[in-house]
Amino acid sequence: MSRARAHLYIEGIVQGVFYRAFTRDVATRFGLHGWVKNLPDGRVEAVFEGEKADIEKAIAECYKGPPAAHVTNIDISWEPYQGEFNGFEIRYY
Repeated sequence: MSRARAHLYIEGIVQGVFYRAFTRDVATRFGLHGWVKNLPDGRVEAVFEGEKADIEKAIAECYKGPPAAHVTNIDISWEPYQGEFNGFEIRYY
């Protein structure tokens, strides 16, 4: 297995629709660590760390989002695994 880190910027109707809670639940389901937060420009930012295959599954779920969301784009940057997180949290800016 290969550990990885993905940094995501999610665009669309993703604030005020429980997107952060959805992302936290997805990360927990796939055993990923990291965080998610709203950005002032209306996007959501997230970092996933874990097995690359599990991150790819989580990203596929992020494209779907919760029922009220409408994701138009996800900008994904793959980064080296750092192992700096002990769980997955919702951050507030």
